[in-house]
Amino acid sequence: MYTVEVRDHIMIAHSFRGDVFGPAQALHGATFVVDAAFIAEEVDNNNIVIDIGRAHEALKVILQPLNYKNLDDIPAFKGINTTTEFLTRHIFERLAEAARAGKLGRDGRELKAIRVTISESHVARASYEADLW
Repeated sequence: MYTVEVRDHIMIAHSFRGDVFGPAQALHGATFVVDAAFIAEEVDNNNIVIDIGRAHEALKVILQPLNYKNLDDIPAFKGINTTTEFLTRHIFERLAEAARAGKLGRDGRELKAIRVTISESHVARASYEADLW
C-alpha cells in the first residue's frame, strides 16, 4: 500500500454535553492538527497516489468553515458533541466526496481508503479510516 499524507490545523471553540466530559462541558478552545492520509494499492501512471497540492487545497477548503469558529454555533452541528472522533468522520466524509469526484488529480476509483487523524495535543489523537468504495 502507498500512502500520501497532508496536514493543516484549525483553531476552534466548543463545549460538550454529558457528565462523562467533566470540565469540558464548559466552553473551551482547542488547536487541532489535522492529517489526511490517502491510500492506494498502486501509484498511477504519473507515479503518484494523489496530487499533494490538490489534496492539501481540498483539506484547507474543508477546514476553513470550522477555523476560528465556535462549533456549538454551526447549524449542522446543533445538538452534537463535536468530539475529536466526530470531527475525524466529518472531515473524512468531505475528503471522500472530493476523492470520489476525481478532484485530487487521480481517478477516485483508483484510491482505496482515506484516514483522517486529529491531534489534540502531543499526547492525544483520534483517527477515522474507511475504504472509499
